[in-house]
Amino acid sequence: MSKLAAYQQIVGKDEIDQLYRLASLSKGKKVLMVNSTKDGGGVAEILHQLVPLLCELGIDCQWTTIEGDAAFFEITKSMHNAMQGKKINFSPDALDYYLKINQQNAERLDLQADIVVIHDPQPLALVSYAKKGGAKWVWRCHIDTSKPELSLWKFFKSHLLGYDASIYSIAKFSRLLPHPQYLIPPSIDPLSDKNRHLSPEQIKKVLSRYKLNTDKPMLLQVSRFDKFKDPVGVIKAYRLVKKELDLQLVLAGGTASDDPEGAMVFEEVKRAAGDDPDIHVLLLDPGSHIEINALQRAADVIIQKSTREGFGLVVTEAMYKGKPVVGGAVGGITIQIQNHHTGFLVHSPEGAAYRVRYLINRARVRQQMGKAARDYVGSNFLITRHLRDYLALFYVLYNMNQSIIYV
Repeated sequence: MSKLAAYQQIVGKDEIDQLYRLASLSKGKKVLMVNSTKDGGGVAEILHQLVPLLCELGIDCQWTTIEGDAAFFEITKSMHNAMQGKKINFSPDALDYYLKINQQNAERLDLQADIVVIHDPQPLALVSYAKKGGAKWVWRCHIDTSKPELSLWKFFKSHLLGYDASIYSIAKFSRLLPHPQYLIPPSIDPLSDKNRHLSPEQIKKVLSRYKLNTDKPMLLQVSRFDKFKDPVGVIKAYRLVKKELDLQLVLAGGTASDDPEGAMVFEEVKRAAGDDPDIHVLLLDPGSHIEINALQRAADVIIQKSTREGFGLVVTEAMYKGKPVVGGAVGGITIQIQNHHTGFLVHSPEGAAYRVRYLINRARVRQQMGKAARDYVGSNFLITRHLRDYLALFYVLYNMNQSIIYV
């Protein structure tokens, strides 16, 4: 059975048939996805699922990554932070080095395609050095650019002028640009190891491996070790709850090859956890999908206390598993959590602690919110919807002169 046929059992035959009809409109087109890493982070996870499915639909879709040294990824990590609002000044030398590495990659990579989709800031400047020909170039921004550091945005905008379109996860991330902008929220794959059904025995095996106490309520945050995910703030919230309830906290995540800050944040989190036996800080390998799945299914309450967030697929994953989520009221989390219905939006460790305590004390509310959360994700954030959006975009890119497009 093809994977798309397997999705039919989840979303229905009509939706799968629609995907094939949309794909037929771009028959013969070559699509190239470009980002900075194939391991770690939500973008890589999405592309690992999305690219093979586009190929199964008959689209010639390929995926390549840029190369860079430690200095380049130090610069691009700072750029990532600055695009999300952190005040950082970039020297002319740093900007020149960023452009130099992009130019080298443009010369090294085969960027010939009908549609080239560039993901995030790291490879953004490729367009200024590539031979576009008649190709359509699209910048896919996965991060919160609602309040970027303005001098850096001006620098990036000079290169974005070479693009034919941009994609954002939610409307407030978009910026004034001279080309069309589209909204395509990310998605999860319900058949992947991270989201598929697990037996109680599989879950128990993972909990035993990490020596987690099955008799204590579990508060869980899954995320890269990144300051914007605020893992130290999660520890503060846990300690406020701990004054009244005996629970355990699990902070599970990893690092990405294009994020040099990850190891530093991990050490900071371990220091904040101290010798508390009920705080479990787990550094997971990039392929630990079943482990994350099991932890999310075993948790009583899941938290994602981000202070900046592009979308937050870990929230989507948790909701799909029928879990209420306490999330920071930022970025894409705000279009996922329907406050007081599928979870709670919070602004501080104190607010997070209040909502965590409320949910742990009310099993029936957790169950009701969890069901609503799963239903909401099933209707809005599965990969079949993501495929439909991309296929529609591919067709629109070559029919921009039409005021009405019939599919």
